Amino acid sequence: MILAVDIGNTNIVLGCLDEKKVYFECRVSTDKHKTEAEYTVILKNILDVYQIDLCKIQGVILSSVVPPITNAVKNALSFITSKNVLEANIELKHGLKFNSDNPKELGNDMIVAAVAGLHAYKPPLIIFDLGTATTISIIDADGVFQGCAILPGVKISLEALSMKASQLPAISLEAPKNIIGRNTDECMRSGIVFGNAAMMDGMIERIEEEIGSRATVLATGGLAKTIAPHCKHNILYDDEIMLKGLWYLYQDNC
Repeated sequence: MILAVDIGNTNIVLGCLDEKKVYFECRVSTDKHKTEAEYTVILKNILDVYQIDLCKIQGVILSSVVPPITNAVKNALSFITSKNVLEANIELKHGLKFNSDNPKELGNDMIVAAVAGLHAYKPPLIIFDLGTATTISIIDADGVFQGCAILPGVKISLEALSMKASQLPAISLEAPKNIIGRNTDECMRSGIVFGNAAMMDGMIERIEEEIGSRATVLATGGLAKTIAPHCKHNILYDDEIMLKGLWYLYQDNC
């Protein structure tokens, strides 16, 4: 069993898994102001809550897109488990081939998701990660990472709308009953939820046209459950893709 940790801009996702199953998955808020000691307490408490025997953790791997807290979390994990923490990045053995101009610019999260996608699904692949930013990774039929698209995340768009438009309030992020809203709340929720779903449908069609074939479409990230069900295309929701990708990277490099 290994402990896998994915540090995103909004959440830190951690879980224990082996080749058979994921034993637990948990999300905590990413906080750049927390100290190494605070992260040590938080992470240790989570492992205690899920009754994880530290002696059974054979290794630890971490992926991060938040450099200011990477070392704090890494040191906390090392202290808790008494293990060296493997950090996921493009320098590891991953088996990916790239057609992008500078693969080193890719976020570690995209690399991890691509590794998991190619292990579990048949390419070509389109991988939507709906987090702080929405990223769309494209892998062709030969398993080559062709590139990606990046746009503001769902919550960022919603927060910007409420902050910049004086008469638009902060709202809950859930789908209304109808596309056509009858009041401000419904109008905003329609635009955010159905608008992002329509964006996903539109991008799928354009990407498939550009690569010249139909693709397997995956969705992950904290907001995928809210948006993906309203898409017209068949989208596979996989909330464990990051943990699985970290598992495969750990196996290939340790």
